[in-house]
Amino acid sequence: MKDTENQHPERISLLTAICLVVANMIGTGVFTSLGFQVVDIQSGFSLLFLWFVGGVFALCGALAYGELGAAMPRSGGEYHYLSKIYHPALGFLSGWLSVTVGFAAPIAAAAIALGRYFCRIIWEPENIPSFYPQAIALFVVIVISLLNTKDLKLASSFQQIFTLLKVLLIVVFIACGLVMATPQDISFLPSAADPNLIFSAPFAISMVYVTYSYSGWNAAIYLASDIDQPAKNLPRSLLLGTVIVMVLYLLLNLVFLYSTPIDQLAGQLEIGYISGNQIFGAIGAKIMAFLISFGLISSISSMVLAGPRVTQVIGEDIPVFRILAKKNALGIPYTAILFQLAIVIFFIITATFESVITYLGFTLTLSSFLTVLGVFVHRIRYPEVARPYKTWGYPVTPIIFLLISLWIMIFLLRDKPIESVAGLYTIALGLPVYFWAVKKKLAD
Repeated sequence: MKDTENQHPERISLLTAICLVVANMIGTGVFTSLGFQVVDIQSGFSLLFLWFVGGVFALCGALAYGELGAAMPRSGGEYHYLSKIYHPALGFLSGWLSVTVGFAAPIAAAAIALGRYFCRIIWEPENIPSFYPQAIALFVVIVISLLNTKDLKLASSFQQIFTLLKVLLIVVFIACGLVMATPQDISFLPSAADPNLIFSAPFAISMVYVTYSYSGWNAAIYLASDIDQPAKNLPRSLLLGTVIVMVLYLLLNLVFLYSTPIDQLAGQLEIGYISGNQIFGAIGAKIMAFLISFGLISSISSMVLAGPRVTQVIGEDIPVFRILAKKNALGIPYTAILFQLAIVIFFIITATFESVITYLGFTLTLSSFLTVLGVFVHRIRYPEVARPYKTWGYPVTPIIFLLISLWIMIFLLRDKPIESVAGLYTIALGLPVYFWAVKKKLAD
């Protein structure tokens, strides 16, 4: 067997792995969801506590995934973990979801959002030609995907630069908000009414959307084979990336509430624009459009970098999909990247990604639930396996994640039964493909 280092002359550093996590997590969610939360919750403390709990949820997941990633440092994410812990069929179904829609649909959604926000920098919303956002989206995903087929070092540098600039822009926005904005009449200290708000139905419902904003905390696991010293750096990247985003989210929501009257936020989607207007005046909306569109470049890049590694590992394990594991001289899985690009282009042109994303929530939560549960199963089934890193706070932290995940799935089944069942149906479609591939393998 060839030495792994010779196959991959370039490795992903700890900094790049952290950037992957940060970029994957910070999308449009934090700039849009607060308006729906303040309709029923108007306590500054309860609103920030909501985002704190969402951060704890993501952090508990990251801690658990870190143990699995250190013990099984191979690319592929849930596909690899579920295959080893439970059964290859379960792993394949998770991988099937990732390959077909799990990465492609969010990439398409982020690219279209980037196109729309970028157009708002140049034109007023009512004057934007209808096909411009789509054209910009196609251009961005094609350029970033082709860049990722060339050189891992170039892709890593691109990811680092755009993520660090994204974080810098957010920090500047936060600083300007705290310094320049007119303070609103809102308290961020706990009051006697807060316990009732925290245990209320609106708080619980809001948690679903907050946890969605935190999704992406597991991004680095999909490239474990390419990370330098994965047993050490993979858990660190998940932990540090999640903590950075948690702090930024708390400060961003603090600025939104500090700078803008709650009645102007209530029920509104474009929270970033409204807050930007309060802080910077008439030019505020264009500043926010630039910040969000620029930030989405790093989000798209992180998903383009991560997604094909799942496809690649499936191609390595299942002979019938071997073509998807093909690499160039620098160890880049270019066939998997181009395959994902084709699906993304289809989603952008047909605009079907919006309907796909509505049912991804349940299936992705189920996949991460089974993976974190796998920490317990893996310790029982394979007690002899070396674990360079063990989950901090075990068993409390993974149990917290499992309970919140279970609650989210129950809520989604109750609130969006059709979408949730459709998600399960999408996974089930992978079963015939898996058994066909296994039969083909045995026949050969």
